[in-house]
Amino acid sequence: MSVRVGAARIRAALVTLVSFFIVAGTATGCAGGGGDERPRVVVTTNILGDITREIVGDEADVSVLMKPNADPHSFGLSAVQAAELENADLVVYNGLGLEENVLRHVEAARESGVATFAAGEAADPLTFHTGQDGGPEDEAGEPDPHFWTDPDRVRKAAGLIADQVTEHVKGVDDKAVRNNAARYDGQLADLTTWMEKSFAAVPGNRRALVTNHHVFGYLADRFGFRVIGAVIPSGTTLASPSSSDLRSLTQAMERAGVRTVFADSSQPTKLAEVLRQEMGGDVDVVSLYSESLTEKGKGAGTYLEMMRANTSAMAEGLTGA
Repeated sequence: MSVRVGAARIRAALVTLVSFFIVAGTATGCAGGGGDERPRVVVTTNILGDITREIVGDEADVSVLMKPNADPHSFGLSAVQAAELENADLVVYNGLGLEENVLRHVEAARESGVATFAAGEAADPLTFHTGQDGGPEDEAGEPDPHFWTDPDRVRKAAGLIADQVTEHVKGVDDKAVRNNAARYDGQLADLTTWMEKSFAAVPGNRRALVTNHHVFGYLADRFGFRVIGAVIPSGTTLASPSSSDLRSLTQAMERAGVRTVFADSSQPTKLAEVLRQEMGGDVDVVSLYSESLTEKGKGAGTYLEMMRANTSAMAEGLTGA
């Protein structure tokens, strides 16, 4: 008899415990991420991720989808990462077609009610050219998504990201976010000044750029360079050059007296090496961190570090110093 009573009491205790967890879980779900759960900002690319973290600071969790050394044109998302987008308080993405495999997930998040911000579309975008300098196909193409190569445009985008955070991310200290944004704006202004001084050493007859694909149009526009062509005559690494493209580029380089090609560090330099063979081997291939940050301590762990490393490499490559 006592055994049956004891078993009944155990069953009653278990039912009570299970009911407690069900009620607690329901309350948490109804709260929609409230309580102790921190607000969350999800960012698509690692360059924008670094910029956003500087602005948000400790006020919210910032999740970056793109891994170090990845290609923004081709990286994809796992199911867990796609779910992160739809559970965010704010999604920051580049736009202008950069994250080609991710934009549909951003759109799905927007349709589900998540606030989204396209930094590239708000940074006064330029267009890239589909042909080589002086060639018959030298026509304006699609909007260029690589706005971060101009630090002044990044200053504008950073200020707008701060606006988006204070408007859409509940629970953050607006004053702290504004202070972070002001501090970072000063660092970006210092970067622009330093880049101007560094590029001042490049003579006018050497201020011509050839790249792996069209990625430095904003830098050229801001600091007085001329983009005469690209190994891949497109704004995306997913395109491929034809033999006529390489021939046109070779001719443009010969006309401009250019013997240096700047190749993206996150992509193999095979295409640039092909161009070297086309021109008889007398071509320097200089690696830059153009579309992705590296891991910390690997050369371009932050946006500021990436831009300083690229500026030094470009100035040296163009002057032969």
